[in-house]
Amino acid sequence: MASLLQLFWSFFKIGTFTLGGGYAMIPLMEKELVDKHQWITHEEFLDVIALAQTMPGIFATNMAVHIGWRMRGVPGAVIALLGNILMPILIILALAMSLHYLQGNAVVEAVFKGVRPVVVALIAAPVFRMAKTAKISRYNFWIPLLAALLIWLLGVSPIWVILIAGFGGFVYGKYLEKKEVPS
Repeated sequence: MASLLQLFWSFFKIGTFTLGGGYAMIPLMEKELVDKHQWITHEEFLDVIALAQTMPGIFATNMAVHIGWRMRGVPGAVIALLGNILMPILIILALAMSLHYLQGNAVVEAVFKGVRPVVVALIAAPVFRMAKTAKISRYNFWIPLLAALLIWLLGVSPIWVILIAGFGGFVYGKYLEKKEVPS
């Protein structure tokens, strides 16, 4: 069981060293919470990601609150949230106060251009780990691929994709999967 200080410190590190928002935070969270401390399993981590995505609000804070609550109840949720948002808030305040001086600075613009590809990699890396945890195989890889293409290329609302996938999973589990299992 994690202490409140351990929870705060873990989420403080995650919030401090994440560039690019909530999805870029996934690899750091997984390393800290699953691999290092083993507070939750890979499967539970995947479930928390799915839950955090469905809830309104900021993805990273939803994850922090949920994991903190699982570990230590309401105090854990509050401490994990504070740890997660403290440094980003301080950084945003510092940037906002110095924005006038940073605008048009070639060095600052170059730094941000250099960070962009890293953020893409930070977001892409957990996709492959999550696919393995979610048991994506050569038989069902087309499902997330089709969902991504429908949303990205055709502009289909993610809500429709989720509803259709949920209905498809229900039909498969209720009718088709039973026919495949020998009696």
